[in-house]
Amino acid sequence: MQMHMTTTPFGRRPVTLGQLAGHADVRSMPDGIAIDKWKVFRSIREARALIGATDRSLAILNALLSFHPKTELLSAEQLIVWPSNEQLTTRANGMSATTLRRHLSVLVDCGLIIRRDSPNGKRFARKGRGGEIEQAYGFDLAPILRRAEEFEHLSETVRNEKRKFKVAKERLTLLRRDIIKMVEAGIAEAVPGDWDGFKRAYQEIIDRLPRSAPRHVYEELCEDLSALWENVFNILNSFTKQTDTDAKALHSECHIQDSDKTSILESEPFVRKEVIDQARERSDGSSNQANHELSLDLVLTACPDLSNLIPNRQIRDWRDFLAAAEIARPMLEISPSAWRDACDTMGDVKAAITVAAILQRSHQINSSGGYLRRLTEKAREKQFSTWPMIMALLRTKRDNEKKKACNPAQQTSDESGQQGWIISDTLRRYLSSARH
Repeated sequence: MQMHMTTTPFGRRPVTLGQLAGHADVRSMPDGIAIDKWKVFRSIREARALIGATDRSLAILNALLSFHPKTELLSAEQLIVWPSNEQLTTRANGMSATTLRRHLSVLVDCGLIIRRDSPNGKRFARKGRGGEIEQAYGFDLAPILRRAEEFEHLSETVRNEKRKFKVAKERLTLLRRDIIKMVEAGIAEAVPGDWDGFKRAYQEIIDRLPRSAPRHVYEELCEDLSALWENVFNILNSFTKQTDTDAKALHSECHIQDSDKTSILESEPFVRKEVIDQARERSDGSSNQANHELSLDLVLTACPDLSNLIPNRQIRDWRDFLAAAEIARPMLEISPSAWRDACDTMGDVKAAITVAAILQRSHQINSSGGYLRRLTEKAREKQFSTWPMIMALLRTKRDNEKKKACNPAQQTSDESGQQGWIISDTLRRYLSSARH
């Protein structure tokens, strides 16, 4: 006996064109399709926002699936379940009848189930003599099987969106942290830059962040913060590279190592063996002890630019030298706090010698204040002294004079025909006094 498959709901409930299209789609479903009902339910749960389902409606769908006896949904079998409202309420954690009916309508509107109502609206199944089900009235689960692939694609879309949203939020957090800490480092290290401007730009970007925002808002803010991060990082990176270059030029290139404390002196071709022996005897102590033996004439020879700051270019004693250093400090944009810290750590004379050396190399140093702070920190850790700094400047001066000496117009020769070196009178007097 042929039975009619109903397509309209019982009572006053209307039928929509979308529901009729869902009926037609289910009827055209080919045989041989099988899907794990709990797997497709997880996909529906993940994509519920795109499907239009709610948490309560999914609780009812979970209960309806539990009434199907098999784990797999097969297109060749009847997929109608006919639980009563009381049974559904029990499996839906005690949901009220009114809420149950409302969310059953949501499942129908979302195209997840189809109503197969009997003539009187009751849900039941009619069985044949052999016990097989001939006709059933209730809720058809076939749309779940038919749209299983669609639900999987929707759930993958939702997962990708969540992943991108999480990445955008993490990127925003990292950019905010980096910018704040890099700006603080630039201010603390006295790196030249428009740090107040960076703070204002950062605050303007963050003020555009609402309490709850979609992913594209986070990505737009990340692009703006990334450009700001690039500017701040480039300033700090350029300053670090320049400072490291200057430090190597003043320390590493001509630094007196403990293993060979006379290497610089021995490299000077115009220093006799007696001077080397006396320097070795002086260097038996610490490097700080050698710094005390720097004469004013030697320092002025290495740092002649400091004399230009004094009237008549006359620095007669260490008091005049300290006064000249006080004049050079604001010219180099060294803050009073950095100067006081250097004086407290190194002593007034050594701090003034350091400032004179920085002035002499000012064309190679971007931030004199930040450089002085770094040298002060090294001095506090017993890793810096003024002796190798002055000797490095003297060596640079000697190399420059060597280039002049190599000029045929300025070249001089001694009686044996060997090339001589042109040195200043002050340096010659210092070396002569050291020899005697």
